[in-house]
Amino acid sequence: MKAWRHNPHWHGHGAPPWRGKRPRFLFFRFATLFGLMALLVAGGMAALALLLNRVTGGDGPTAVLVWLGGCGLALALPLLALALAVRAWRSIAQPLGAVMEAADALAEGDLSARVPEGRPGEFGGLARSFNRMASELQRAEQVRRNLTADVAHELRTPLHIIQGNLEGILDGVYEATPDHINDTLEETQLLARLVDDLQMLSLAEMGELPLQRERVEVRGLLADVATSFGGQAEAAGAALQVTTPEDALELAVTADADRLDQVLSNLVANALRHTPAGGAITLSASAQDGSVQIVVADTGSGIPAADLPYIFDRFWRGDRSRAGAGSGLGLAIARQLVLAHQGRIEVSSTEGMGTVFTVTLPRAGQKGA
Repeated sequence: MKAWRHNPHWHGHGAPPWRGKRPRFLFFRFATLFGLMALLVAGGMAALALLLNRVTGGDGPTAVLVWLGGCGLALALPLLALALAVRAWRSIAQPLGAVMEAADALAEGDLSARVPEGRPGEFGGLARSFNRMASELQRAEQVRRNLTADVAHELRTPLHIIQGNLEGILDGVYEATPDHINDTLEETQLLARLVDDLQMLSLAEMGELPLQRERVEVRGLLADVATSFGGQAEAAGAALQVTTPEDALELAVTADADRLDQVLSNLVANALRHTPAGGAITLSASAQDGSVQIVVADTGSGIPAADLPYIFDRFWRGDRSRAGAGSGLGLAIARQLVLAHQGRIEVSSTEGMGTVFTVTLPRAGQKGA
């Protein structure tokens, strides 16, 4: 397999170096094919003219006219073949060759390769489809590079702390006290959580995350999450409350209870980090057209409008909002877990006024639940 590499001599301006070679080759093939066909037809017409002249016993002027007609055809047919070859080159060989050259460039690692889209018909559609594919490949490659850099960044800090503590103990700078050992242990636990989160996120994105589906009562799920975070909310001076309708006992989903608990825990933990003392965080649920909506709303600092499209990206950092001091994977994991349950998660926010996350899941007994 050829190594993927980007051509350093072309930066998207002017004709790329890979364009023009294969279309010319295809043109010569078309021209040769049509030329051979024209010569065969011309020879056949000349032979037919001679045969007709002999059969009909034509006189001298008739023979001259027949031979002139044959010669005219012999000249006209190659010109017609050339015209057809040029037309075929422009309408078929040139666009097809451009796609083939661009495909070769992609295989060589030049993800900036594109095909002109100005042509009508099927080749225009082919060019647009190819360019969409190339754009997705380029975006995926950029995401991969960003992920590699982000993982390296997230691993570097705890690894440096662990290395520094152990070297300090070995060099006699630090004593092997329980505090130093606990600090080192906490950093290893942070690394373990990061690795576990990355593994779970990858499995969820590939659709291979195992789910233990069962009937889950939504009111009980919200109550468990509120109980788990009650102490943290009290310490932060924020009110954590659950509001459910009177028929909440009938609200249920078929899901993995632990995974849904993880989704809501990530959302509540995120809200607590951005809700000041005196603020409130509300958990609620309602039935909506065969589905159940679970809402986590806070009165915190909110999210800038420019940041909203990116908050579910792994390791994303804007002003470090919504990711807090954690690994930066909480919202990405929440989104993938919701998608694994055939649901969706949405967010709305006003900077300085608060944020609302809405999780919509198929109701128990409904199609897809």
